[in-house]
Order: sequence, then structure tokens, then C-alpha cells
Amino acid sequence: MNDTRSVRMDDDERDAFLGTGGTGVISFAREADEPPHSLPVSYGYDPDSGGFYLRLAFDTESEKEDVVAADRPLSLVVHGQTDEGWRSVVVTGHLDEVTEAAIESEVVQAMRRVHIPLVDVFDRHPRELTFRFFRLVVDELSGRKEAKSA
Repeated sequence: MNDTRSVRMDDDERDAFLGTGGTGVISFAREADEPPHSLPVSYGYDPDSGGFYLRLAFDTESEKEDVVAADRPLSLVVHGQTDEGWRSVVVTGHLDEVTEAAIESEVVQAMRRVHIPLVDVFDRHPRELTFRFFRLVVDELSGRKEAKSA
């Protein structure tokens, strides 16, 4: 097994890696003796504002509703393999729901610039689910990449 080192990505590298959207894993904090509630998500990213937007599906049998409603701290991890090696971005923060009545002009403009992939990971038809949009309010954002070998 090779040892690999990582180095920090600059803002332009991070924005290029994130693109205007993709997929990652979001993890919500729980009680100290419980593992985080983690699930795959698709996200939209607006490099102009640094904003992340999520479309989350809710059904009656999911505990996601309770976790999101509790306004718990979260992390979003986006990871991928590129021609230059692996890349990883970690975002921490919390979610704010984006409702039609509360949409600010800035949020509307940002949501027009993002692309949230429609990823079907459900065991039911998407028409049977309720989808809601959220903005991830960023506390910290960091990107790492595989260091080039000397």
C-alpha cells in the first residue's frame, strides 16, 4: 500500500471540484452515545456565493424529518477520484429550509446557477415522496487533495 499525503485545495480548485452540483454524504449530529445520522444526498453549489443547496426527500417511514427538524449541526462530505488523484471537501453548518414565501432574491439567483442532480435511491416512485429544498448555512469549508509525488 502506498502512503499518500494530502494538501489543502485553494478556493479555485475547490470550486472546480464541486462544480455546480454533485453527490455527497450528509451527517447530522445525534446524542453523544449514538452514531451520526448519515445519508447520501445530491447538492447544488454556487461558487459565486459559496452556497450549497439540497433537495431532500421525505416519506412517512424516515427519521430524516425528525433529524432535520431538530436543527442539528451537520457535515457534508464530497469525495471523488480525478486524473490528478483524490479530492475531498468537508462542509460543516446547519440547514435553513428554502420556502417559496421566504425566498430572498439572492437565494433565487444562486439556485438558478446550481445543478442539483436527481439521483433515484428510493424504493418507491419519487412522486410518492415529498421533496423540500434547503440551504446549507456554512460554518466551515475545507478542501483537501492528494499531494503529487516528488
